[in-house]
This record gives sequence, C-alpha cells and structure tokens, in this order.
Amino acid sequence: MAERSFRKEVQKLRLGAGETFRGEGILAVTKALLQSGVGYVAGYQGAPISHLMDVLADARDILSELGVHFETSANEATAAATLAASVNYPIRGAATWKSTVGTNVASDALANLASGGVTGGALIVIGEDYGEGSSIMQERTHAFAMKSQVWLLDPRPNLPSIVSMVEKGFELSEASNTPVMLELRIRACHVHGHFVARDNVRPPFTLQEALVTPRRDTGRIVLPPASFQHEKDKIEKRWPAAVKFIAGHGLNEFFDGDAADVGIILQGGLYNGVLRALERLGLANAFGNTRVPLYVLNVTYPLIDAEVVRFCAGRRAVLLVEEGQPDYIEQNLHAILRKADVHTALSGKDVLPMAGEYTGEVLLCGLRAFLDRHAPRLLQASPAHSSVAAHPAVQALAGVVPQRPAGFCTGCPERPIFTAMKLMEKELGPLHVSADIGCHLFSILPPFNIGNTTMGYGLGGAAASAFNVEAPRKAIAIMGDGGFWHNGLTSGIGNSVFNRSDGVTLIVDNGYSAATGGQDVLSSRAANPTRSTNNPIEQAVRGVGVKQVTTITRTYDVERMRQALREALDGGQPGHKVIVAQSECMLNRQRRVKPLMKQAIQKGERVVRERFVVDPDTCTGDHACVRISGCPSLTIRPNPDPLRVDPVTHVDDSCVGCGLCGEAAHAAALCPSFMRAEIVFNPGPWEKFRNRVRTRVIRALQRQVRRRLDRYAF
Repeated sequence: MAERSFRKEVQKLRLGAGETFRGEGILAVTKALLQSGVGYVAGYQGAPISHLMDVLADARDILSELGVHFETSANEATAAATLAASVNYPIRGAATWKSTVGTNVASDALANLASGGVTGGALIVIGEDYGEGSSIMQERTHAFAMKSQVWLLDPRPNLPSIVSMVEKGFELSEASNTPVMLELRIRACHVHGHFVARDNVRPPFTLQEALVTPRRDTGRIVLPPASFQHEKDKIEKRWPAAVKFIAGHGLNEFFDGDAADVGIILQGGLYNGVLRALERLGLANAFGNTRVPLYVLNVTYPLIDAEVVRFCAGRRAVLLVEEGQPDYIEQNLHAILRKADVHTALSGKDVLPMAGEYTGEVLLCGLRAFLDRHAPRLLQASPAHSSVAAHPAVQALAGVVPQRPAGFCTGCPERPIFTAMKLMEKELGPLHVSADIGCHLFSILPPFNIGNTTMGYGLGGAAASAFNVEAPRKAIAIMGDGGFWHNGLTSGIGNSVFNRSDGVTLIVDNGYSAATGGQDVLSSRAANPTRSTNNPIEQAVRGVGVKQVTTITRTYDVERMRQALREALDGGQPGHKVIVAQSECMLNRQRRVKPLMKQAIQKGERVVRERFVVDPDTCTGDHACVRISGCPSLTIRPNPDPLRVDPVTHVDDSCVGCGLCGEAAHAAALCPSFMRAEIVFNPGPWEKFRNRVRTRVIRALQRQVRRRLDRYAF
C-alpha cells in the first residue's frame, strides 16, 4: 500500500494531441514516456522519485493498453540490467531510481550498458537527492556520467522543459547509441504546471517481437577485444554524435539580456532559483525576462565547447552556478576557455559555496558578490539585502527552539525493538550494533542511541562481518524487510552462513518497504493482485542455511523481544542466529484502518478506538517511560497535585493505542501509571447507561477531593 494513490490522476495520461495536461512533475514524466513510445519501464523506489513508481503502478491498465511492460525491480542493479532489452533491439526502455545510492548499486550493470552501447533509446530517470532535505550522503550523479560516458540531462524545472527533455533524451540516446540520464531534484519532481499534450505512442517494435526474432551482436558484449573497441567508439563516434545532436536540436538554452559584458552559465535544474535571485536584485521579472544573459545547461554532460566559447567570447566575466562538489563543470569550463584562448574571467565556487544546496538565500548572496565585483552598476538600484539567518529575530528563535531530529512515527512497531535492546544493554553493557538503511536507522538518535555504523541498504549484516571473531560478546546486525530483499539475503545472511558467523541478525519485518513510501515487498502480508507477496522471510533465511531462527509476530511485546535477543546472544546452537520481528507499519495500518473505521461510524456501527492514558496521581514524574520509548504522543504537563512540583507524563490525542508505553513500563518495572482506554463510537443503550452512572460517580468523588484540598489551601 503506497503512501499515496494516483488512481484518479493517472487518467490524465490518456490526454491526446492538443489537450492541456495539468499536474505534477512526476506525472508529466510518465506522460512524456508514453508520448515517446517507451516499450518497457523498470525501477526501484526511493526519494524523490518514489512517486514515479507509484504512478506507474497505478497506471498499469493504461500501460497494458499501449503494450508497455512495467515492473518494480528487486533493486537498482536489476532495473539497470533491464535496459539490456535496448542493446540489440530498437525498443525504447526507461529505468528509474534514487541517486546517488541507487546509482552506486546499479553501477555494474550501468557500466556494461554504457560500454556496449544501445540500439533503442535507453533513458534513466534519476532522483537527484542532494541538498538540505536529503536523506543520503551528499554526492552527485555527475561523476557516474563522466565515469561511464553516459549523457546527463538536467532540465529546467517546469513541465514543458521536463517533458521535452524526456522525449529528446530518447532521441539523443538513439542518435549516439548511448544511455542517457535525466536528473530531477525534489522540487522538479513535485513542481506543478501545464503543457500541451501529444498522443501516446505504441512501441513500434515490441518485446514480443524481440523474443520471436532474437538478435545478437557479440561486438556489444564486454569481452576483449570488443571492450577496447567500445572505448574507442565512445570517443570517436558516440561523443561527436551526441555533441552534434545536442547542438543541432538546441537542447541547451540561451536567454539574452542588455548587460552584455557579463553572463551566467547554470545547470538547468537551478534555473528557477537563479531567476528568483535576479528578480530580488531587480535584474529580472517573474516571467523570465532577465537583464543578465543566461546560458542554461539542460545537458550538463557533455558540454558543447562551441556553445561555451560563443557565450563567453566578448564578455568581461561569467558566473557558473554549479551546485555541489567537486566542481566538475567549472574545471571543464576553464579547460574549454583556455584552449580556445578566450580570456573571459570565470567565477563560480569563489563566490558561491563549494558544497551544499544552492538555496534562494545562497544564490542571492553569490550573485550579488559576483555582480559587485564585475558589474557594480547593475546593483545601484538593487535594494539592500541582509542575510535571513543573521536577522536578530531568526537568531533569537534559534536560541529557544530545540532541534527536531527525525524519529519513529507514533505507534511505530520498530520502536519497541529498540526499547528491548536498550533494556538489554542496561543488563549487558553497550553492544556493537551494525545498523542499516530504513526507518530503523532512527535508533541511532535519542532516546535510544543505538547503532554504530550504517554502510548501505541491506548491508547491515555485511557491515558486521568483520566482527566474526571469538569474543565475550557478539555483534548485532539490523536490517529491514526492504533491505533484506534488496540485497541483504545474499550479502548479509548468505555471507554469514558461508563464513560460519556466530553473530546475530535482527530483521525488522513491518510488511512494506516503509521508508520509501509503503510499497509492497516479497514478504508483505497483503494480497497483491499484480505481484507475488506472502513469501515468509523465515523460509528464505532457512533456505540459505540458517538453523536458529526466531520469529516474533508482535514486536510490541517488549519482554518477549528482550528474551529473544538474550537467547540469541547467550548462545544456543553454533552458527548464525536470526530474529524476524514482525508487526505492520503503523502508518500503513492507519491508512488501511482509518477509512474503514470512518465508513463504519458513518453507517452507525459500533466502533472502538483504543488509546492509552496516564494516571497523574500514580505517575512519579521521573519520565523514565519517555526515555525508554520516545513516542511522540508521550509528553509532559504540570502536576495536578499542588504538593508535588515535578511535571507528570501525559499521553496526547495522537496516541494510536499500540500499547508500547504500558509494555515498556511493565518490562522495565516502572510505575504502573499507564491505563488503556476505549473510545466507543455509536455505543449501545446499555453502554450509554453505564457511562452515565460512571460519570456521576466520578464527578462525586472529584468533588470530595476538591473539598479536601480546599482545606489545605493557603
């Protein structure tokens, strides 16, 4: 169950020639694929392109009508290898994944694909997850494009440009026999706009035809001596063909301005930010009219030397706006200008930061610094600007508002796992925990502070392999069900069995690839009409040779979780131990249950919602329950007892009734202050009568308490 459904929106994919398409960037990409006659699409979900996979899944009927094959790949390497269908056949194929982590996984297949080249167009839609909102290491796809000689598109973030680059990307791929990457930052994925649609195109050559009339060309397979010829072809044939196509079709864009002695070269994806900064400086307007000439690189690799020289010649200075490091484009521009004997001064990382996202504030400061140095006259009418971060109000706010690090959702079934581990560490001392990518990685933050390293998706077990040594304690490796099926089964579990590891792997099985948006995986318990689910992790683990496997079907049982961990760490039979901790992702559960509850309530049916409360008279005020749980619904409020000053724990209305707070308090032998309450919708006559009686009794007792307290009032 993906976190968002596009079943209504995908109907826009049926729009024909001349009709206006209005919607989100991701939906526009899908429409562009269909207009381009794509024959197959594969991919692996991950921000910021998770929704592209969800859109394609919801549009399966439309894809089938056009004869387009779509599948969710096991990982990014699988998606990249799928593009092999375009190597020998004139079939257009597309793949998509999150970069750079996904590109890391796909790099082996990607390198082979780029070496041999393609016949049909091969387009890779990359989710460029770089910047302040990123969840991964700060790296750029540009390095992979350079390494493997894959052309890299970076379109201006508006729907017409994105759609055009998808369509031209296929043409560029076929013209140069080279796969093409199209990178989309998060804002481009979610930008809204409109464009004039074209008719969808059925693939002129289908996968079925390829199977009936198979073709082979050993010259496209990476084996000597062909591999040496591939390198030669890249430089002598494919690169010149790409340059000719890019220049001939005007993929890069020029915008004139009256300040002809300076100019700005920028990555296409940064166009909106640069234009907004120029507008704030009084040098552009919201409609794209600019006084400073712009050279927009919708293709950031390869650069077109002739275009660069033409734009820079005769100008005193040019600013390059290149987000992130290393400064690949800046170095390339210096080489192009020096070889052409063009003496235009080139600015870039001297006035803009070497690393980090180029936000509006950063671009405004950088452009002002560049113009102040090379064209101060343009700034004479510009309003004074001071940094937002330096504003006294912002600094004062930062001094009182605490940081809000990422954490588990309310009711998350992974939280009790780490509560149990925290309690176990209290007994055994600190443990080496090899963490993994996924929601469970939040355990490294307070209040748990569990996890020493994380090396990649599904690599929790592999990262612990170095600790397969004789020692008084064992290492614990953690991975989620998404990471397990991504590559953890082989690189983690299989590797541990093969090397006779005596360690412990904890597999968090919440039923979905939860961290990427709640997509189904092989072990999901939900019935999926288009994919095979309900394949138990325990069977797969035993299938590669693990003998001792413990499956816990309710992670909220903190005492049972602690017991299972102790048993695995204390010994048992020799060999690797695996614990499969199962409970459904609470977000997906709420998405599934809440609509059903709402419907039942509207029909007048009796519905019970559970939640927990704290008895303020019993609460001791030490807040240990908060420290071992950290649930967002657990907070504090003033103590109602005037003789006690410590604030008491309070459960707010966001509680989903998972019961962890009570379970943790019991397992840790804390005060018995938690109570389970039932909120009944559409109660019966007997329930209403009992509630009236209880309410009257409680109010009478409360009046007695108030009268007694009044006697001691000062």
